[in-house]
Amino acid sequence: MLNRKIYQLCCDGQEICVFLRDQQRWIERTRIVDIEGDLVTLRYETEEEEEICSWEEMVRLESIGAITQKLAGVPKGNVDPLVSDECPEAEQLRNNQYPDSNSES
Repeated sequence: MLNRKIYQLCCDGQEICVFLRDQQRWIERTRIVDIEGDLVTLRYETEEEEEICSWEEMVRLESIGAITQKLAGVPKGNVDPLVSDECPEAEQLRNNQYPDSNSES
């Protein structure tokens, strides 16, 4: 089952994080660029002392212990979410939907 998922992620070209169980480390923000037999080729970048290094690493399929994938991101802070023009009014967020409980009525 993991083999099929790895193949699908390779075809999609999505950015993932891979845990290598034999090295007990995570490779973050990587892409699977090729699968040949039981070898998986990963491509990623690291930042070291004001230098960005690009890496291509070949790992055995059996050494991959886990894969994580970012589904979505939400900015922190007081930022209004983007709302599509096509969003029905009943589903739109209102600014004063939850009034402050400390304010007087």
